[in-house]
Amino acid sequence: MNDRIAASFERQSMMQTFGATLDAVTQGHVTLSAPILPGSRQQQGFAHAALTFGLGDSAAGYAALTTIPEDQEVVTAEIKINLTAPATGERLIAKGRVIKPGRRLIVVSSEVFAVIDGVETLVAVLQGTMVPVSA
Repeated sequence: MNDRIAASFERQSMMQTFGATLDAVTQGHVTLSAPILPGSRQQQGFAHAALTFGLGDSAAGYAALTTIPEDQEVVTAEIKINLTAPATGERLIAKGRVIKPGRRLIVVSSEVFAVIDGVETLVAVLQGTMVPVSA
């Protein structure tokens, strides 16, 4: 399972652009993180919502991928984000999980945290639906 997720993650050029890493993979759960680089900040200096959304969406999608057969991938059908606090700090951590697995639809969520001096602050909550597709 980990090799499959790692190989897919390595093919994501957007995650490479963000400097993201794949930190943990277990059945139905994936954790990703990325530094808050100068090029990924918005005008007030916070991590841009695009970085927050991208990490949260990918973490949730990879969590879904852990629940389906090897000959399938997933795509996001819809996903909603609630930004709960400014994303300030050194790094963002996205913790994705499967809420309800399925053959046609997989309901997922993720929480994104900003890290300052080792302290995690919740900055976003995402919930959405992933759809299994042929690889």
